[in-house]
Amino acid sequence: MLAIIYDLEMTVNRKKGEPSEIIEIGAVKVSTINGKPEIIDKYQSFVRPVYTPRLSSDTEDFTGITQADVHQASALQDVLDSFIAWIDSDEYALLSWGEDDKVQFVKECRDKKIPLHWLMNYTNLQKQVTTLMKRNKNQQIGLKAALEALDISFVGDHHRALDDAYNTALIYLHFADHIKLHLNETSDYETYKSELIYQDEEETEDDRLSKSPFAALASMNLPNRN
Repeated sequence: MLAIIYDLEMTVNRKKGEPSEIIEIGAVKVSTINGKPEIIDKYQSFVRPVYTPRLSSDTEDFTGITQADVHQASALQDVLDSFIAWIDSDEYALLSWGEDDKVQFVKECRDKKIPLHWLMNYTNLQKQVTTLMKRNKNQQIGLKAALEALDISFVGDHHRALDDAYNTALIYLHFADHIKLHLNETSDYETYKSELIYQDEEETEDDRLSKSPFAALASMNLPNRN
């Protein structure tokens, strides 16, 4: 199963009631090759905002994304079509550093009437890494702090989607053998998602297959990076 590690950049809004919009999607595709997880491809696209077409100075200062970058970009639906085509697999897990980006996907896609069938098998990598690094579970470790603790140099620029996704992928590769991928799908109901986390080693394969259409993917166990 492919691991798709993604990151979003969004508009920074100061006005009450003004929704944030995605303005950049970046992602890294990880596959197991000869028993070792490796980064095999990258994805990046700007997204044209429609609620607030003019970027604020706060947005440009925080992200480094300019009005020119988003002016000729496609709207979210078209960018997601290209993102899904880039994934090019029925067997994938989506991972991000913290849940904020998933929440943004869910909220904005629902507001814009964009289907969410593709937003499945989501795993909060930050939460698991915080536990693996034996940090206080009530205080999630930041991306920069995790990289520094692992002596991994940050590549690129902070608050750019592809660069943040790539650096998140470096952490994933480090802990790949210990990351539990969650099998879930985003529903059309207010609960937002239904989720199963496969951690019970006493369950049989038949037990797991009877619980979820995604259960056949649950046995994935990527080796650790050397």
